[in-house]
Amino acid sequence: MNFQQLRIIREAARRDYNLTEVANALFTSQSGVSRHIRELEEELGLALFIRYGKRLLGMTEPGKELLVIAERILNDADNIRKLASTFANRDSGRLLVATTHTQARYALPRVVKAFREQFPLVQLELRQGSPEEIVRLVQTGEVDIGISSEQLDRSEGGVAFPYY
Repeated sequence: MNFQQLRIIREAARRDYNLTEVANALFTSQSGVSRHIRELEEELGLALFIRYGKRLLGMTEPGKELLVIAERILNDADNIRKLASTFANRDSGRLLVATTHTQARYALPRVVKAFREQFPLVQLELRQGSPEEIVRLVQTGEVDIGISSEQLDRSEGGVAFPYY
């Protein structure tokens, strides 16, 4: 099992099981994608996808469970790369923050200004969304921090810091 196989599993689910799109997204060939899937299924001794002929229609139950684990592994690997980059480039980098419109409009402008003055080489990116979207972005690792005036501490794996 390798990272490329896990990326292919994740991308297949994201691309509605269209292997041509998976290959394009991962800059590889469709035959290579098919080979990786076949080799992983053989290694695990499980069918990961529901098939109709050569077409993939969806994921089997083991495939769905593998997808959850693959997402976590790939996010952790990305976090390791970010960690290494952070320590290698302590004064530069990128901080992705998901927040609500209210926070972006009223609470964050002064904070963002102070942050930019203190860390001019850090690229700060704000993404606006609903509280539910913010939770999803944080959980999937698409952003580093989520800020909302709604209480988000009930989400799995989340930590909330009340502010009054």
